[in-house]
Amino acid sequence: MTDFALAAGWRTATIEEIAEKVAMGPFGSSIKVETFVPEGVPIINGQHLHGSRVDDSPGFNFISYEHAHRLANANVMRGDIVLTHRGTIGQVAYIPEDSQFHQYVVSQSQFYVRCDRTKVVPEFVALYLKSPEGQHQLLANTSQVGVPSIAQPVTYLRTIPIPIPPLPEQRAIAHILGTLDDKIELNRRMNETLEGMARALFKSWFVDFDPVRAKMDGRWRRGEPLPGMPAELYDLFPDGMVESELGEIPEGWEVKALDTFGEIITGKTPSTKEPAYFGDEVPFLRIPDMHGRMYTLQTEMMLSTLGADSQSKKTLPPGSVSVSCIATPGLVILNHHHTQTNQQINSIVPNERVFSRYIYWYCQHLSPYIRTGGLGGSVFGNMNKRDFSALQALYPKLGVIQAFDRFVSPLHATILYLEKQSQSLVQVRDTLVPKLISGEARLNPTDFLLAGVR
Repeated sequence: MTDFALAAGWRTATIEEIAEKVAMGPFGSSIKVETFVPEGVPIINGQHLHGSRVDDSPGFNFISYEHAHRLANANVMRGDIVLTHRGTIGQVAYIPEDSQFHQYVVSQSQFYVRCDRTKVVPEFVALYLKSPEGQHQLLANTSQVGVPSIAQPVTYLRTIPIPIPPLPEQRAIAHILGTLDDKIELNRRMNETLEGMARALFKSWFVDFDPVRAKMDGRWRRGEPLPGMPAELYDLFPDGMVESELGEIPEGWEVKALDTFGEIITGKTPSTKEPAYFGDEVPFLRIPDMHGRMYTLQTEMMLSTLGADSQSKKTLPPGSVSVSCIATPGLVILNHHHTQTNQQINSIVPNERVFSRYIYWYCQHLSPYIRTGGLGGSVFGNMNKRDFSALQALYPKLGVIQAFDRFVSPLHATILYLEKQSQSLVQVRDTLVPKLISGEARLNPTDFLLAGVR
């Protein structure tokens, strides 16, 4: 058992001592595609456990209420803490009081804790299990043979000790850290909405060709606006379509290789035998850094200036677009700073700065083809620089690209601002969590009042 340097008024207890129940999800054969129904009791799985709260936004598969009743031991409710014991181990999230549903079922890879609320606040326990110390203890009984898993998860979890402050302090800590999480989550959802707007505009102009078809059909006339299209853009779009390698495209537009838009650079990892090459000056982009964001801001691994200079031809300027082409192909990100990448990533350095956002969205459009090898269906295990450079891309008239950039620039600017803000909030939260959870930093009476607890 870990020895805590407990703050005054705190005590230590095991999960078993503060839990009403610790239980596993159902057997694998109990929930399968054949048991899904259009509505009923939602099934929680790993995609719902990325934050400290169970996330309802990805949507759910459902089983019937009768089926859920037969799996009573796997039913969870508001206040329960859900953990992953197999696969993406270490995930921890509690079901908030304002969750979309009041009842859920955990999947075969999850288990859960139902806390005794006379002793602990579930949010506090979840925050502890997500803290570095909590994760260290949770994963100490991990097996890496085959699929990563926590051995005997229920039995082991019951033995884990946690520090227990008085209930008012637990509530205050949970409130303060939860407020940070709420803002981070709000920013994420706002960015999803903004990205959706930019994606919809790209699809309208460059996939469905709505402005061109509106002119062809007589729905858009000179001097008149079209919904979402100012009248002054009328002359930018042709009024006819022609056949091309990509199917029908607007007359006067072209299909060119992706490298027509700019220089293609394949990344490289500096020599790991040179510790001086690694520091905190230059972001070094790898595939895990590309998930869930539009911009490269700070990466898990950073290079020193010396390390970046050792392969200066691999440095990408701001506005370059990076695409993962090995292992997890098809992820796309815009580089906000001078950045380098590893060899799993190909990047485009635009010839014209105005190409940057168009290339980003066109690569997003190409992403399914990069992942699956296009209509042929063969998977690219390794899309090398030559194959990536030769990908066919729509090359509109420059004026259309410039107009598109004017429309999406404000959306991108807001997304970037919110991503920067969330990055700062994550750093604040990650600094506060171990200090507050361990009692190293104590809250004063004002913090309790702000949290609305007594």
